[in-house]
Amino acid sequence: MRPEAERWFLQSEEELETAKVSFKGGKWFAVSFWCQQAAEKSLKALFIVKKKESPGTTHSLTFLGRELNVPREYSNLLRDLTKEYYLSRYPDASEDVPFKAYVKEDAENYLRQCEKLLQWVKSQLKK
Repeated sequence: MRPEAERWFLQSEEELETAKVSFKGGKWFAVSFWCQQAAEKSLKALFIVKKKESPGTTHSLTFLGRELNVPREYSNLLRDLTKEYYLSRYPDASEDVPFKAYVKEDAENYLRQCEKLLQWVKSQLKK
């Protein structure tokens, strides 16, 4: 694997771990953000390997997913997590402050699905 891609993927794994720590601390909004970051960086690693170029500065997981032909089972996750880049951090991105807008069940779902996505990306990086 190219060193650049490896660095992106290693960071994605660390951000997934940060999401897990946030979950244990009851910070549901932070779980959402860190899952978005983990997914983005893992897909960027795969993009570098498959396309042999940088994906640039995009935060769109749906764009990265389309470009990489990510399995359809992850389509909803990528769509939902894409918006978390903003919604989970900025009070003016929705009708509420982020830390009040999230619930445990949503965070748990993001965490579970994000773990599966990173496992899939890792399997693709080994090919």
